[in-house]
Amino acid sequence: MKGILLEFYKIRKRKIWVIILVLLGVQCLWGMWAFRDMNAKKLSQGYMQCLYHFSVLNTIMMPMIAAITASKICDLEHKGQTFKLLLTVMPAGALFDAKFICATMYMVAVGAAQTIFIIALGRTAGFTEPFPAGFLLYYFIITISVTVVILAIQQVFSLLFANQMVSFVIGITGSFAGLFSLFLPQNVQKGVLWSYYGVLTPVRMNWDSQTRIADLQYIPVDWSSFCLLMGLFAVIYFTGRRCFTRKER
Repeated sequence: MKGILLEFYKIRKRKIWVIILVLLGVQCLWGMWAFRDMNAKKLSQGYMQCLYHFSVLNTIMMPMIAAITASKICDLEHKGQTFKLLLTVMPAGALFDAKFICATMYMVAVGAAQTIFIIALGRTAGFTEPFPAGFLLYYFIITISVTVVILAIQQVFSLLFANQMVSFVIGITGSFAGLFSLFLPQNVQKGVLWSYYGVLTPVRMNWDSQTRIADLQYIPVDWSSFCLLMGLFAVIYFTGRRCFTRKER
């Protein structure tokens, strides 16, 4: 707990929230623009429309938020060359855990803000679809779960490399790889971590090529993909933690 509080104290003037709020604001502005004029059919699928489109938008935006947050939290020690000093008062593993928990709290707040915005948008736009409390909760959990796994990768590279451009390049490349993979078969999507916002989305689009009409529907939870994601998280986190603890300062 002291380590976590110390991380928040160290980044109090880093203005992480400013950058996060700007990126989150872009998502919200896009949502207000995209759902400004809706016919009766779209209103009857309003929440489905939001969950589907925000899942795709998260593929682009959330990896960048994770990369920026991890970099801001981890580059202080690189700039001040204070790793050796810190490790005299706390184990390297505890420092790794504290930074990760601190960054995760930001990701949870972003996911909660997104979910609240979708609910508010539904109220103001007048969605006629019944309020899908369970699917909104599922969307929140999936958004946080995928982002946290990506955050683990970003933190590992931010800690292992003093040049934070390495972490940013990984974030940008992963974001575009995830977006591109959404146009490929699902078996291919499951091989790209950054595409799991789309793989685990609670909504699917059915496209009728003859009538050229796209229809949305809720789908069951893909537990196999979720378990695979959690397995990847365990491997990435503990492997990265081990590499950090064994790194020479």
